[in-house]
Amino acid sequence: MTIKVEKLERVFLFNGVKLPDPSPDFTVEQVRDTYVNTYPELASAAIEGPSPVDGTMQYTFSRAVGAKG
Repeated sequence: MTIKVEKLERVFLFNGVKLPDPSPDFTVEQVRDTYVNTYPELASAAIEGPSPVDGTMQYTFSRAVGAKG
C-alpha cells in the first residue's frame, strides 16, 4: 500500500479579492507581509483558516475590528 501526499494549493482572500500565493515556502504571515504595501489594512488583519475549499486550502485575511482613536 502506497500513501500519496499532495500539497494543496493555498488561496488567500482579502476584501473579496483573491491574492496569488507568492511562494509556497512562505508562512501565512509572510504572505500577509508581502501584500501589506498594496493593502495597508493587512498590517493588522486577522488570519482565518485554513479551510478546505474545492481542493485548495483557503485563508481569509479580515480587517481587525475595533474602535479608532
